[in-house]
Amino acid sequence: MATEEKVGTVTGYYAKIGVAAIRLTDGELRVGDRIRIHGHTTDFTQAVESIQVEHRPVELAERGSEVALKVPERVRLHDQVFRVSEG
Repeated sequence: MATEEKVGTVTGYYAKIGVAAIRLTDGELRVGDRIRIHGHTTDFTQAVESIQVEHRPVELAERGSEVALKVPERVRLHDQVFRVSEG
């Protein structure tokens, strides 16, 4: 069974490039993690393929960071971001 741990909140969305800005309020995020973005009209799961902090690619973003992630769908301000763990 999958468990979800909140890691952050969406703070912006850039439609032209399909990128979400996320503030990591509750945990860290690394390339390869599976995340779920959930909100009033948003609900999807994806693998984290790349993370950018201040326009630089990183493998791991610490709690407290502002990060940018490619997303397959539109996300909205205040959508919640969860790390999904199997088992």
